[in-house]
Amino acid sequence: MKEILYEYQLNATTWAYLASLIMISVYFKFRRFWSVRNLDLIGLILLAPGLLLVAHGVEMVAASNRRSVAAESPSDRAQDGSKLPSAQATPSALEPKEPEAGAIDATDSAAEQKDRGPLLERLGYSWLFAVGGAFLIRMLIDSVMVRRPLLEPNLSAGGLTFACAAMLLFLMSNVITAHPSTNDVVAARSVDKLRAKEETPEIRHILKQRGPGYPLFHVFSSYSDDALDIQSTRQEDMQRAQVRITATRTTAIFAHLAVVLGMLLIGYRHFDNVHTGIAAATLYLLLPYTAEFTPRVDHVVPAALLVWAVQCYRRPIIAGTLIGLAGGIFFYPLFLLPLWCSFYWRRGLLRFTLAVVVVLGLVALSLLLTSDSLSTFLVQLRQTFGVWRIAGNEDIVGFWSGKLAPYRLPVFAAFVALCGSMALWPAQKNLGSLLACSAAIMLGTQFWKSMEGGTYIAWYLPLLILTIFRPNLEDRVALSAIGEGWVRWRRM
Repeated sequence: MKEILYEYQLNATTWAYLASLIMISVYFKFRRFWSVRNLDLIGLILLAPGLLLVAHGVEMVAASNRRSVAAESPSDRAQDGSKLPSAQATPSALEPKEPEAGAIDATDSAAEQKDRGPLLERLGYSWLFAVGGAFLIRMLIDSVMVRRPLLEPNLSAGGLTFACAAMLLFLMSNVITAHPSTNDVVAARSVDKLRAKEETPEIRHILKQRGPGYPLFHVFSSYSDDALDIQSTRQEDMQRAQVRITATRTTAIFAHLAVVLGMLLIGYRHFDNVHTGIAAATLYLLLPYTAEFTPRVDHVVPAALLVWAVQCYRRPIIAGTLIGLAGGIFFYPLFLLPLWCSFYWRRGLLRFTLAVVVVLGLVALSLLLTSDSLSTFLVQLRQTFGVWRIAGNEDIVGFWSGKLAPYRLPVFAAFVALCGSMALWPAQKNLGSLLACSAAIMLGTQFWKSMEGGTYIAWYLPLLILTIFRPNLEDRVALSAIGEGWVRWRRM
């Protein structure tokens, strides 16, 4: 960002403090101190300390590893010609930037940092789970909260619009001005190999670590902040990396624009209050999480697809297409199907399920483009939709790493039971319950996700914010909001 604004510097911790104060001044209702809206706002602010603890813990481990590597003699290091590290060298997607001055105490030894780093990281994940658990309970009881008074922000619609546009400009500038990383080169080469129906150890490691999902998108969206040594990078690799950088940054920018525009339209069309839509979109951009993970395509693309599925809920074919696409690429949104099928049960179920099945079928057939044999196709098909990837305890990054890995399975079983219960409860579903329960399900995936579970907040954050700001939507049910479509039938 300092390439655009002279001497502009703002680290994650400073922005967390500043953004929290701005959110309190704009959204906190001081005359109704104990309102649910105020408690929700405090909960959103409390997400930042957990993220900072995780990032700081990973930074300390990375700093100690760099010291250990620097202490080795050049003859002990592997020479591969290109001098580019493989994907195994950067296992965590939260791999930090170069530490700032004063970020880590220089007097700490490498051993102390290596011991304290995992402790801080585990503490950060525990913090995120605690806040996420509170929000999960809040989303589950949201359907019984009938009285929803209109609590508009302390800032006018014009001021919120200006703040939303300014925040969007700053965040997108951070995406554009980000420096290339070593992972950009590795991922660019891996994408070319996968498209050429060739599988490398880097590709296998990325797919094994990131869990279920579309293989090509997993490789495309893999992320790291490791600085790239441009002088030692081959020209061919650099050109390939530049193309991949442009593609990922463009995808991230358009995905954030889609989230903001979708929230605005939901406020305007479904909440009948454009001021509420602007307030929700501005709060999404203000949160420290959004500023920290702006370039992360694997965070924001599912959020964009789910927001637009809610926006198009009156069109079951479009909603089913978006849910099916999100589930085919990221797998985890497939757990939304019992809830959404129950919502469309009285009208629109056939159109919704048909769209989901067609999209998932097309996603499965597209795997033939990256498979050179039937066995490879079956492996990639299981990678995309395979439940066997969920139960595995290998290559876990996050809270469940180490001795806690076996305890993921009971958590996953409880989550499956929760998703199944959504087909029956609440019995009379409306747009409000659809929003809240969708946010609860996507939030629930964070408790058992093996790859940095708890940090993929964008998967549920826009739906959570819309639930916080929504009015009473008891009249927005499928029977009255959706046309009869192709098949005209009525339940007795």
